[in-house]
Amino acid sequence: MSLSPLAGKPAPESLLVDLDRLTRAYDQHRPDPANPAERVAFGTSGHRGTSLNGSFTAAHVRAITQAVCEWRCANGISGPLFLGRDTHALSALAQDTALEVLAANGVTTLIAAASGVTPTPVISRAILAHNQDSAAPRADGMLMTPSHNPPEDGGLKYNPPNGGPADTDITRWIETRANELLAGGAAAVRRQAVGTADCIHETDFITPYVEALAGAIDFAAIRAAGLRLGVDPLGGSALPYWRPIAERYGLDVTVVNESQDPRFSFMSVDHDGRIRMDCSSPYAMSGLIGLAGRFDLAFANDPDADRHGIVCAGAGLMNPNHYLAAAIDYLLENRPGWPAAAAVGKTLVSSAIIDRVVAKHERRLYEVPVGFKWFAPGLYDGSCCFGGEESAGASFLCRDGGVWTTDKDGPLLALLAAELTAKSGADPATRYRGLCRTLGEAFYRRIDAPADPASKARLLKLSPQAVRGTTLAGDPITRRLTTAPGNGAAIGGLKVATDEGWFVARPSGTENIVKLYAESFRSPEHLQRILDEAQGLMAAALAD
Repeated sequence: MSLSPLAGKPAPESLLVDLDRLTRAYDQHRPDPANPAERVAFGTSGHRGTSLNGSFTAAHVRAITQAVCEWRCANGISGPLFLGRDTHALSALAQDTALEVLAANGVTTLIAAASGVTPTPVISRAILAHNQDSAAPRADGMLMTPSHNPPEDGGLKYNPPNGGPADTDITRWIETRANELLAGGAAAVRRQAVGTADCIHETDFITPYVEALAGAIDFAAIRAAGLRLGVDPLGGSALPYWRPIAERYGLDVTVVNESQDPRFSFMSVDHDGRIRMDCSSPYAMSGLIGLAGRFDLAFANDPDADRHGIVCAGAGLMNPNHYLAAAIDYLLENRPGWPAAAAVGKTLVSSAIIDRVVAKHERRLYEVPVGFKWFAPGLYDGSCCFGGEESAGASFLCRDGGVWTTDKDGPLLALLAAELTAKSGADPATRYRGLCRTLGEAFYRRIDAPADPASKARLLKLSPQAVRGTTLAGDPITRRLTTAPGNGAAIGGLKVATDEGWFVARPSGTENIVKLYAESFRSPEHLQRILDEAQGLMAAALAD
């Protein structure tokens, strides 16, 4: 992967999206249902695209929202729908579009006051809080966000009554129905001017979330330690939450960037020369990394605040896998109220050092495919105490073992880093280095390899036996997987593992590439050997 000469530098004017063009395309483009690129397609995090190529338009949002309304009706969901959005330009447009359809369908909808923004975890928390009353009609939610994607992108995801991302059965139904509406059922999409609706209500999302945080985080310890904390919301929906958190719990928090601009003109350019609000990227995070010396700990969130980036004064931006390992190790030592039988969840492309941490604490590992939706049921019923992804998204139970959120929560994981530092006297990077000394150092990398659609399709259909080699980088192969050990769900690719390393090959859902993840517990050279041999093994398997 070549590095752009702009990586880590302030975004030049030439990279900034033309908001007028983006808006015109959103309103005017009519998707072609015969073009797969313009159909509704729910990936691991909902439907995403941009109006500039016709993949995310008002027509898409109307069709998806109508499908959600019909799904709610068919499944007896008659409580309020909590609707949130982030700070992408298309997110604001999409919220207005969705409100017209929700109003016409008579859905009681709660949105942030003053047309404000709402983080993904706040919507999850609101759904769960409402549904605690088992006698009340069940609530659900929708979020207008493409997460950390570039400024020209838009996205829409649905969260059912368990508060987490919708599972595959739900998204398949919504996707199918939305595409039917795009293809010829547009007349079935109901619309009503929001100003004439009496079912749309503004609410205070901030106070309930901030007040409830004390059930998940030990703020007294953070306050007593007097930590100097810096936070960069990256122009996202967490911005209006950080000052109330600091004031409510008496924390020394400095918000280093209070800008909100749908062009995200204040960002540093990511590795590939694009603007991307990825708080796990050292290039996108170069601004905060440069300020790290001013604070004991600093952190950032992406636009919908479901991801976290942790910056330690002496170590810089932590690799997401490293932070997950340190966080899990700390939590399993400091949450005596958690159920003893509760498992620790990870995606199967996350670092295997997590496996070793979980084994150290004699806990059960729950390894699932990519996608936070796989953790939602366990976080909901307490059978999972923690769920985390290698892409810097995680959540965990309240201190008493009750449910917190069933979607990723960036502020929660940032505050946990402060609690960990306050109570252990060392930051998460120091804790991770200690884990490496006792459990072994992990070397991890992901690369993208070109792949045509036919090769991607064959990869999805591979059996474990398709990999015929018996060794990987000199070690006996111990596992060949096309389904996840934790829940038996298809991983959408193949994982091959030894006792000293592993690789996973997965086709991208949106690009003609195969994502290849690999890890070694020996050395960077051993990791490179795994990557080289993995490409050979996969080429041979796909050629058969």
